[in-house]
Amino acid sequence: MLFLLAGCGAGGTTEKEEAAKNEDNKELKKVSVVLDWTPNTNHTGLYVAKEKGYFKEQGLDVEIIMPGEAGADKLVASGKSEFGVSYQEGITQARVQGVPIVSLAAVIQHNTSGFASPVDKNIKTPKDFEGKTYGGWGSPVEKAIIESLMTKDNADVNKVEIVNTGDSDFFTSVKRDIDFAWIYYGWTGIEAELRNEKLNMVYLTDYSDKLDYYTPVLTTNEKMIKEDPDTVKAFVEATSKGYQFAIKNPDDAADILIKAAPDLDKKLVKKSQKWLASKYQDDAPRWGEQKLEIWKNYSEWMTENNLLEGDFDPEKAFTNEFLPQ
Repeated sequence: MLFLLAGCGAGGTTEKEEAAKNEDNKELKKVSVVLDWTPNTNHTGLYVAKEKGYFKEQGLDVEIIMPGEAGADKLVASGKSEFGVSYQEGITQARVQGVPIVSLAAVIQHNTSGFASPVDKNIKTPKDFEGKTYGGWGSPVEKAIIESLMTKDNADVNKVEIVNTGDSDFFTSVKRDIDFAWIYYGWTGIEAELRNEKLNMVYLTDYSDKLDYYTPVLTTNEKMIKEDPDTVKAFVEATSKGYQFAIKNPDDAADILIKAAPDLDKKLVKKSQKWLASKYQDDAPRWGEQKLEIWKNYSEWMTENNLLEGDFDPEKAFTNEFLPQ
């Protein structure tokens, strides 16, 4: 009897172990999430959810992919990727054109972007844009936002030279071709700090509440919401857990991003992650929460600036339905 008991203790499995084994063998649902850009601290929560097993806990095998030439919005809208990273401005324009893309969560609660310039350019207000050269990516939104800010400062947008610099490095461009550019402070601004290159920032939110829109956001398409809401809920729940981990543990979260994207500057990731930790949720009752007012405000601003050709229904552009309570 003792021999048999010893044998069972050594070679048998407990109910808990058997359950864990079954859980591991459970077939996971494969889905993908397409980034808007190369990996950075806007995306940390996704990498945390993958590394820490939060997606697996929800029955998902999630592949994080790059946007390629098609872009994230097109891949998500067409169903080639179930989820993606986008921006409120892009979704607003897409939905007016009948593209069935929907925002599921705000990655960052408030707009942290603005126009940056080296301090020796002496650009401290939108009025100082006059006589200067702006480098961007050729979107009509850029000129409209510059003009909107300059109008409030009694300045003339026609006195700004606007050139297309595409994906050119900000620090190279401002030393060679341009005077100012539109950046996310949480990445490029932090990089400037590490380089000890002082910047002047003209933040969009300092000049208009309507420009405090959600950027970036997580997306899916209407078909996924209608036909597979359980998968949408599982993805958002795991991702939320990933960002909550990054909020509470920025240093550990940075390490996870660096492991996934080893080519990134480690010091930049660490410092950016620390800066963004309090920005992800900020004053919202929970991470990812979106307000109808924010979606209305920005669409009104776009309409006022002749950037929307058609009707926009803000209530269909986003949902909080899948966020954890």
